[in-house]
Amino acid sequence: MEKAKEIAWNWIDENKGRLIEVCDKIWRYAELGLLEYKSSKLLADLFRENGFKVEMGVAGMPTAFVATWGEGKPVIGIMGEFDALPGLSQKPVPYREPLEEGAPGHGCGHNIHGTSGAAGAIALKVAMEQLGLKGTVKFFGTPAEENYSGKVYMVREGLFSDVDIVLSHHPGQLNTAGLSSCNAITSVKFHFYGKSSHAAGSPEMGRSALDAVELMNIGVNYLREHVIDKARIHYIIEFGGTQPNIVPDYARSWYYIRAPEWDQVEAIYKRILKIAEGAALMTETEMKVEVLGGSYNLLPNKVLSEVVIKNMREIGAPEYTDEELEFAAKIAETIPKEEKIGMLRRIELPNWERYVDVNLVRDIFDPWDEGKVYPASTDVADVSWQAPTMEFSTTAFVLGSPGHSWQNVACAGMSIGHKSMLFAAKVIAGAAIDFLTNPELLKKAWDEFKRRRAGRTYKSPLPPDLKPPLEVAKAAAEAALRRR
Repeated sequence: MEKAKEIAWNWIDENKGRLIEVCDKIWRYAELGLLEYKSSKLLADLFRENGFKVEMGVAGMPTAFVATWGEGKPVIGIMGEFDALPGLSQKPVPYREPLEEGAPGHGCGHNIHGTSGAAGAIALKVAMEQLGLKGTVKFFGTPAEENYSGKVYMVREGLFSDVDIVLSHHPGQLNTAGLSSCNAITSVKFHFYGKSSHAAGSPEMGRSALDAVELMNIGVNYLREHVIDKARIHYIIEFGGTQPNIVPDYARSWYYIRAPEWDQVEAIYKRILKIAEGAALMTETEMKVEVLGGSYNLLPNKVLSEVVIKNMREIGAPEYTDEELEFAAKIAETIPKEEKIGMLRRIELPNWERYVDVNLVRDIFDPWDEGKVYPASTDVADVSWQAPTMEFSTTAFVLGSPGHSWQNVACAGMSIGHKSMLFAAKVIAGAAIDFLTNPELLKKAWDEFKRRRAGRTYKSPLPPDLKPPLEVAKAAAEAALRRR
C-alpha cells in the first residue's frame, strides 16, 4: 500500500507542470454550466492521453463524461466539476480587476475541482498498473453543479450504480473532510397566463398574470410561519410584463424550496402548489408548473472522512511562500474583520478565535460538524445515496472570503490554488489506494452507508421526462453576454 501511494504521489509531483497548465486553462475558459465544451474536452483528452476509455455526452449532457480504466472490483469513483459563475471575471491579482468586464469566472474554484479529481484518478491508475492491483477507476466529469445539478441526471441514468466508493474534492478555506449534511432542494417555475388590455382605458377586460404572481408570493410569505425552522423558500419574479399601461397577460416566478430531507421538501412544495392554484383562481388566470430539477440531502460517511484526513496528514498541508502570504494578506484587506468573525462563528470552527488573523489555513481539522445541516444544497448529495461518498476540502481561498467572489477567482487562478489542487490530488489517490487494498475498510464504509440510509429510499427528484435544460442554459448565457 505504501509503495502504491509513493508511486501515485510521485506521478503527481512529476506531472505538476502539466496539471497546473490544465487547471489554468479551465480557469481562463470560465464556461457556464452545460456549456463547458472546452473545459470538458481538455479533461477528457487528458484521460485519453493516459490510457483511459472516455465516454462523452452521457446522461443527455454534451459536456458530461465518464473516463474508465481497469476491470473488476472494487470500483473507485472520483468526481470533478468544471463550470464557472456569471459576472465574476477576475485577473489573478489581489484587487478587483476583471479579465473581461461582465464575463464569467471561477468563483467556486471548479477549475481546481476538475483538475484535482483528474490528477488523483490518473495517479491511482499509474500505481495500480505498475503494481498489478486489480480494480476499476472511474472518473465522472460532472457539469453544471452551480445551476442545473448535472450529477442528478447522471444518477438517474444509473452511472453510479456500480461504484464502491466515491471521492471528490472541493476547494475551500480549510483542510477537512466534513460530516455535515445539506438541504434537499427543488427548483420550480410558475407560469401564469392572463389577458392583456389597456390598464387605464379598459382594465375590467384584463386578467393580470402579474397579480397572480404577486398574490402567490404573498401567500407563500404567510406560509413561512407554518413550515419547519430549517426550511428555506426563496424566489424571484423573472418576468412581470412589458410596460405599466398594459395589463400583463404573462408573468413568471422562480422558486427554490429547501429542507433537511427530501420528503420535507415535497410536503412544502405541495402547499406552495395549492397557493399558486389559489392565486390563479383569484385572478382568473391559467397556471402552469415547470419543475426544473432538484437534489437530495447529503449522506456523510465517517469512515471515508477518517481515511481522507489520515492521508492529508501523511502528505502534509502545503507551505506558502512570502509572495503567496503577501497576496493573501492583500486579499484579506478587502474582507471586513467583523464579517470574517461572523463566518467563523457561523461555521462553529473549534477555537475560532485563533484564526481571526490567519489568512491561509494550514491546519488539518478533524470534522466537528456531524449532525449539522447546512442551508445550501449540492448535487453531490444524490451521489451520496448511491454509494459511500466524500467531498472534502483543501485550502484554496483566503479565510473569510465570501463564497462565489472575485477574491476566490483570484486565488483559484494562481499558485495558492495550484497548491490546493496538487495536495487534493494526492489525498484522492492515497485514500483511493487505502480502500482499494483493504476490503475490510470498504466493508466498514458500506456498513455505515447502510445505517445512514436505513428505512429510506431514493427516488429521483427529477420528473421522468425532464431532460437537461440545454437550450435554457444557452439562452441564459446569451442573455448574460448581451448585458456585458
